[in-house]
Amino acid sequence: CHLIHYLRLSHHLIVLNYLICTFDKLKSVSSEDINITDAVFDGVEVRVFEPPAKRDERLKRSVVYIHGGGWALASARTSLYNNLCRIMAESLNAVVVSVEYRLVPEVCFPEQFHDALRATKHFLQPDVLAEYSVDPSRIAISGDSAGGNLAAAVCQQLSKDEHLTIRPKLQALIYPVLQAFDFNTPSYQQNMNMPVLPRYVMINYWIDYFNGNYDLAHSLLINNHTALDVGQALSFRGRLNWTSLLPSSFKKNYKPVIQTTGKAEIVQQIPALLDVRAVPLLAENETLQLQPKTYILTCENDVLRDDGVMYAKRLEKAGVEVTLDHFDDCFHGCMIFTIWPTDFSAGIQTRNSYIKWLDENL
Repeated sequence: CHLIHYLRLSHHLIVLNYLICTFDKLKSVSSEDINITDAVFDGVEVRVFEPPAKRDERLKRSVVYIHGGGWALASARTSLYNNLCRIMAESLNAVVVSVEYRLVPEVCFPEQFHDALRATKHFLQPDVLAEYSVDPSRIAISGDSAGGNLAAAVCQQLSKDEHLTIRPKLQALIYPVLQAFDFNTPSYQQNMNMPVLPRYVMINYWIDYFNGNYDLAHSLLINNHTALDVGQALSFRGRLNWTSLLPSSFKKNYKPVIQTTGKAEIVQQIPALLDVRAVPLLAENETLQLQPKTYILTCENDVLRDDGVMYAKRLEKAGVEVTLDHFDDCFHGCMIFTIWPTDFSAGIQTRNSYIKWLDENL
């Protein structure tokens, strides 16, 4: 894939995603248990999973789900996400709407955010909820990894929309990526070379999302973009101080990496690095206070562990009821690996815990 990109034949993410979807994409296959249909919500493709109506049942609960993949890979139609959403619909007896947002490099930030927001707002309209027999008071928004980023950002935006009459009851974020401010949190240092999502890969995902230059990767890695002399970053520093937001069991013996002198031009070239629509962890307290009851799943062997833990702490401080579900022996992305040949016990364990929380709270 990288050779093809180097030869300028195509972007390596296009090639990689083509390979993934060619071998894995499913048609919408309904069954007696779940009706699966593809639809378009305000110009955004979605896949809807509907359990059959039960006798004397009027309205169902619902989950809007946003898939992961670094804003660049995977699909609501691949078997891994198709399987997850089908099991959610069956287990919860809920209507699950899986959002098929556009991907990098076709589009970059903020288009993925806009797609997820448009699809969610369309679904939250009373007449659309009535069409799918959904209870307006029992809707969750959820996502994993980059999808968790989009879910958190959309939830923040919905909470500030004064024109909305219906908002999510819950948000459930699975090992979400929430900040590009500090690439030297303890989990980034501890797991920098961990398979599935090494630190340099996550940094490259951010660069691709922002349509930036790979030449900036090293400066981002050593936090040059948020050095003490970068004025644009100063007001955000207190919102992402892991020395006060993380418990000692996560901080261990790691030290903060704070540059005295950095490169302000990085933020000038990529202002989205400090845009809360891309980095929800940097939201102000007034926004966090508006967030619904929250579930955050984190894994020890994951560079993004501390993103989720810090967001949980900030939400708690803002008065939001939060469940932090941490797994010591699990890794990034594990929850979707539950079918052969990648049927891992970590996937079953995390998925069951996530669905149990939704069942008890939605």
